[in-house]
Amino acid sequence: MPTAEQMLEEFRQRILELLPNDVSITSVDFEGPQIVIYTEEPQKFAENEELVRNIAKELKKRIAIRPNPEILMEPERAVKYIYDIIPEDSGIRDIYFDFDACEVVIEAEKPGLVIGRKGATLRDITKRIGWRVNVIRAPPIQSTTIKNIRQFLRAEGIFRRDFLKRVGRHIFREKLSSDEWVRVTMLGGCREVGRSAFLLSTPETRILIDCGVNVSSNGEMPYLYVPEVSPLDQLDAVVITHAHLDHSGLLPLLFKYGYDGPVYVTPPTRDLMVLLQLDYIEVSAREGRRPPYKSQMIREALRHTIPLNYGDVTDIAPDVKLTFFNAGHILGSAVAHFHIGSGLYNVVFTGDIKYERTHLFDPAVNWFSRVEALVIEATYGGNNDFQPSRREAERRLQEVVKRTLSRGGKVIIPAFAVGRSQEVMIVLEESIRNEIIEEVPVYLDGMIWEATAIHTAYPEYLNKNLRNMIFHKGLNPFLSDVFVQVDDADKRKEVIESPEPSIILATSGMLNGGPVIEYLKGLAYDERNTMIFVGYQAEGTLGRRIQRGWKEVQFSTGEGKTEVVKINMEVITVDGFSGHSDREQLLEYVRRMKPQPSRVVCVHGESSKCIELASAIYKKFGIDTRAPMNLETLRLI
Repeated sequence: MPTAEQMLEEFRQRILELLPNDVSITSVDFEGPQIVIYTEEPQKFAENEELVRNIAKELKKRIAIRPNPEILMEPERAVKYIYDIIPEDSGIRDIYFDFDACEVVIEAEKPGLVIGRKGATLRDITKRIGWRVNVIRAPPIQSTTIKNIRQFLRAEGIFRRDFLKRVGRHIFREKLSSDEWVRVTMLGGCREVGRSAFLLSTPETRILIDCGVNVSSNGEMPYLYVPEVSPLDQLDAVVITHAHLDHSGLLPLLFKYGYDGPVYVTPPTRDLMVLLQLDYIEVSAREGRRPPYKSQMIREALRHTIPLNYGDVTDIAPDVKLTFFNAGHILGSAVAHFHIGSGLYNVVFTGDIKYERTHLFDPAVNWFSRVEALVIEATYGGNNDFQPSRREAERRLQEVVKRTLSRGGKVIIPAFAVGRSQEVMIVLEESIRNEIIEEVPVYLDGMIWEATAIHTAYPEYLNKNLRNMIFHKGLNPFLSDVFVQVDDADKRKEVIESPEPSIILATSGMLNGGPVIEYLKGLAYDERNTMIFVGYQAEGTLGRRIQRGWKEVQFSTGEGKTEVVKINMEVITVDGFSGHSDREQLLEYVRRMKPQPSRVVCVHGESSKCIELASAIYKKFGIDTRAPMNLETLRLI
């Protein structure tokens, strides 16, 4: 088998054969999962988009064009030209140059105006200044997380260049085995919710899919010390399906103990993941628990990320291609499709999915070119796990809110910062705008404001209706004046003590910490107030206890003393806002899946729910279905 260098030379020769005689290149190199073509004539590639498409199609690889450094216009002149050609109302926030990648990055509020009709403006800029242009969206709400991530990755340019070259050579390395088999080892998240982690193995490759923590049980970790995974430096890649901590919370720990390879995520997952991981170690320290890693390891994981958009077929190992598809769960959540070998086997990991159109996202994708095995979540896979439709849930929420406000009370909605908060925000904004409920302040406390800012940076990941509202109608519900940020203890106290009715969205969603506890302590005594649960409450959490009817809860006040809080407020659960599919949707996802898998594995659910969903899939569709235990290994072929 050829070495990486020999393969690179083969690619170069094939590229030369595919190019017209009047188009020249100077060199070819690997850059992560893509092949980079360097040229002194980037304008010819910019003028003829078919060139790059044809090369990518023939080589079946991702292709990027880089200009030679010698032809690049001086940055000062280039900036002047960019401002001269781009419309003023594009809202340029920043322009900076990546000298290692020969790239100029333009951060704008309206990227479409920078790109131009069918990319005409972008091609013109590239033709004139030589630099490859990368246009990114500036969040309408300023996001500290996105700003810091972009600055950090710019500062890590030299490392990133060398890292991506190393990854590329590892991906396109010589195959070492002629054996053919595929296995999945369950490292966490089986017959339980939390610490999701799965190892996909072939004779050539070991890929870790998710690396979560069980936040509801004092940080229970996946089985990362078993021989299949340890030592961690033998892993070839890590794939994160979405940013929730039960799927990404322990990713930085891998780098603490020796992993040094790539992490594949969608761009929103990268940003949300950093936000949630930083909050996790902060909350752990505040509650007197030792965090499993420091912020330095979060930065280490960040600089190893390789973002992929939905639909990008990407080589991540000599024998594995990865494609992300919309999962409908939270912003950037992905169904991960793995194509193994030259048509040998195809495995789909759903991560967490919502197979229904919501206010935020389109339904999870379940049509693939090929699939033999499906690993599917079973959070609500039990025999009695049926949720009302989104429309019914919306009406129920409106009824409870109207009733509470009419009696002068406050509504407290414990919500996960990512996903449920934004879904509820859109419902409340629409209800107030259409005068279904009276206009009162909607206070956002905890990470909700920052998470919402990240949502505004990625409207292309939202559903078609919401994109149309934002881009064509000029109405962005996240920017409504009804939303008020609560960013300190004094403001929180003011909200609690105010006699005026209001709605409060606060983290955390299961009442296991965060600012929502202060609202609970300050407002639970008043019968006029209401607490509305809109998300899953895991066993062992305070949220589950109050949901079940506890009328008194205790909190530590320090120095060995406790405070008893009486729950006199109304407690309501409004089902239907979950980002997880219920039993009916899960079965429908499998029924409508194209093509039908020959094997299904049910994970990410309490033991009874995994078993009941597996039994139903087998009985209804005749598909070999399992509900494995942690540490089991299934040979798929």
